[in-house]
Amino acid sequence: MPAQIGVTGLAVMGANLARNFARNGYTVALHNRSVGKTDALLEAHGDEGDFIRTESLEELVANLETPRRVLIMVKAGGPVDSVIDQLVPLLEEGDVVIDAGNSHYTDTRRREAALAEKGLHFVGIGVSGGEEGALLGPSIMPGGSAESYKSLGPMLEKISAKADDGAPCCAWISTDGAGHFVKMVHNGIEYADMQVIGEAYDLMRSAAGIEPAKQSEIFNEWNQGELSSFLIEITAEVLGHVDASTGKPLVDVIQDSAGQKGTGRWTVQSGLDMGSPVSAIAESVFARSLSSQRDIRAVGQKVLTGETAEVTLPENFVEDVRQALFASKLVSYAQGLDMLTSAAGEYNWDLKLDEIAGLWREGCIIRAALLKDITAAYSAGEKPSNLLFAPAFAEAINKAVPAWRRVVSVAVQLGIPAPVFSSSLAYYDGLRRDRLPAALTQGLRDYFGAHTYRRTDKEGTFHTQWSGDRTEIAAEDTH
Repeated sequence: MPAQIGVTGLAVMGANLARNFARNGYTVALHNRSVGKTDALLEAHGDEGDFIRTESLEELVANLETPRRVLIMVKAGGPVDSVIDQLVPLLEEGDVVIDAGNSHYTDTRRREAALAEKGLHFVGIGVSGGEEGALLGPSIMPGGSAESYKSLGPMLEKISAKADDGAPCCAWISTDGAGHFVKMVHNGIEYADMQVIGEAYDLMRSAAGIEPAKQSEIFNEWNQGELSSFLIEITAEVLGHVDASTGKPLVDVIQDSAGQKGTGRWTVQSGLDMGSPVSAIAESVFARSLSSQRDIRAVGQKVLTGETAEVTLPENFVEDVRQALFASKLVSYAQGLDMLTSAAGEYNWDLKLDEIAGLWREGCIIRAALLKDITAAYSAGEKPSNLLFAPAFAEAINKAVPAWRRVVSVAVQLGIPAPVFSSSLAYYDGLRRDRLPAALTQGLRDYFGAHTYRRTDKEGTFHTQWSGDRTEIAAEDTH
């Protein structure tokens, strides 16, 4: 009996996806460059379903039903291109090649266009949920042609996580690189989400002296309310864990230097390219970069003394931090969803924000109770142009503003860095202000570079002749 899907690349994520397919009743053909990994998987988990062992890509393809579906799970970049180059000569028109790794969406667009010329479907799918999600049910974000989803979609939906209402956390996103783009934005939001949780922890520890064990209880309590989410849940777990060798809280023996695999950085770079203000995500990426500059920070601790004020903490400081955390979390989602709107126009993608938010309700790292309300906000007849403008979220964030300002003020006065709390508040204030200093920026740009400006009182673009008599002329007269 031929296999319904083939998987090449059997490191943990690829192996767990293969097992997930098999557990859900599909016959899976297995391939890895090192046959030892294939045999190790079969020895440990071969009783979980129907697998076909293969030793080459030719053998893998020969054991697949048509249209063939081959899922690649190898390191992003050159390794993906290498596998594709080996696969393409073995395939026939209508076959589907799937990249389930964290590839950059521009690579996915390039690959999709190249394979389409050969009559093949290329599907870039974002998979979130880590190793456990890959096995038990991840959030899946597939791009590619609508036709390819007819063949592949039912299988992906079956292995995906399921929301409380039973809906699969998998749906066709849009054409070419849309799936990987949405996964990239998901990861950008994840960066910001983790950073604001870290800032909340730091403020409660450094400003209020609340130790990790007590904070574990606080985060557990927060997880019962509007902050309920996977990341808040595991924050309580991490803060409550004691290191066996030292007896100290584990968080105190972990080096304060955070790494990154690139998706957060890609989100910021893409936001800049599209003019989408993802400042919360950007600050979270920069915070990781700063944390990694340990040698420079060591010098800074000696020479940058700074000044801190005597601060009396607000009576309900922990509650203030909770509200600031929730408000900043909302901003990171709002910025990510706004970026998706920008990308839809840039790449002609039909991105349905309610469906995308629905995919994140379970299985993924940023799964949270508020995603149900986000889904509802974008399912409404009149969709908000920004998440913060949806009535429910506008009311929630407006209510949190006094506490948010108090928390940022405490952080500044005590010299505790809170870049995402601060930048998220600045984004909120930027949205609500009737005048921004960009007017002066435009005046300066016109002065040194004749970049022109628009006026508030009449149509058109204008230039002041700064090096001449300083009269104003219409922009078309400047050349």
